[in-house]
Amino acid sequence: MAIDFRRFAVAITGFCTFLNLYAPQALLPDLSREFGVGPTEISSMITASTLAIALTAPFTGAIADVLGRKRLITAAMFAVAVPTVMVALSRDVQAIVVWRFIQGLMLPPIFTVALAYVGDEWRPAQVAGVAGIYVAGSSIGGFCGRLIPGVLSEVIGWRPAFLVLAAILLIGAIVVATTLPRERRFRRSEGFVASGRQMLRHIRNPQLIAIYAVGFGVLFNFIAVFTYVSFHLAAPPYDFTPAKLGLLFITYLVGILCAPMTGWAVTRFGRRGFILVLMAIWAVGLALLLAAPVSLIVLGLVLCAGCGMLCQATSTGYVTATAHEGRSSAVGLYVSSFYVGGSVGGFVPGLAWSVAGWPGVIALAAAVLVIIAAIVAVVWPGREGGGRKAEKAEDRKRATDDRKRKTEER
Repeated sequence: MAIDFRRFAVAITGFCTFLNLYAPQALLPDLSREFGVGPTEISSMITASTLAIALTAPFTGAIADVLGRKRLITAAMFAVAVPTVMVALSRDVQAIVVWRFIQGLMLPPIFTVALAYVGDEWRPAQVAGVAGIYVAGSSIGGFCGRLIPGVLSEVIGWRPAFLVLAAILLIGAIVVATTLPRERRFRRSEGFVASGRQMLRHIRNPQLIAIYAVGFGVLFNFIAVFTYVSFHLAAPPYDFTPAKLGLLFITYLVGILCAPMTGWAVTRFGRRGFILVLMAIWAVGLALLLAAPVSLIVLGLVLCAGCGMLCQATSTGYVTATAHEGRSSAVGLYVSSFYVGGSVGGFVPGLAWSVAGWPGVIALAAAVLVIIAAIVAVVWPGREGGGRKAEKAEDRKRATDDRKRKTEER
């Protein structure tokens, strides 16, 4: 059986994105002490990148709808190594925040466009499964992005650790450039104005808005829990070191096991039913985070990570299945909503932390979980209309487009 290098390349894009995005997370308590700032201020290292992504993702989608997929993905993967190096060379928190913001600007051309590539190049029935592979790669990247700086910071310091991350990014860019085929089914937009009109149509689509709202809540909870658990466990009686905090994020690896089952679960239970089950399990995970034993906290993080990643894979696949035109801009709007949630999730829980500590952060995350579960229960359809017939119709349309493309090439 021939190896599908496209799937491997899609996984690498997820890996490289999340290798960068949350890299400082395991280091935050130590960086807070080194620079003499509080948890809310030092967490701006995370918020800066997520805010940059939220601001630029929709426009990245519009650019990709005009210029194409692969060239944008690979160019961004090479470019993102530069601010990673500059973070290592920065001398104060403000400089780090600036370079993290610039780094965030370069991430949407990688994963937003990669997800649109998935929506274009795979059959509708396969999209959720391939999106799951992307999330699995993201899980490994998220874990390595926290583990590598956490462990290396105790051996060679956090600055050289970021240089190691930059080297890994360059290797990943070379791999994607050589293994990801050029898009075949992509149809360029008629221009930026036409792409903008598509974005306006997406915003008026209530089904897409409901998906975007879920994305907001998913990353809000992710950032809230996985940022402030570091402060919780770095304090007495736990006194975790950066290396231990980095190892804590091994819980992210549950995504490798769970994400590929997304396609099967969606087909079996429907998107709404599957998401609601995940929300119930996620609530159990939040409750476990209030326990004292580290073993129960780790179990709670496993449940939160697994449910969050499955929700992300399901929602992302739903965007590409719902938007029949301008998929890059549709995914870009989803990513914007997702990372607005992450930016708010880095700041607002800090206020809850200052008022009520770790229990306050968990209570806030639980409230957000209830809201997004209600949105799914009320707005998302129980079973996607059209089912197999819709998939066959889409396949016929793609076959027709392929024939037209080949005719034009001749």
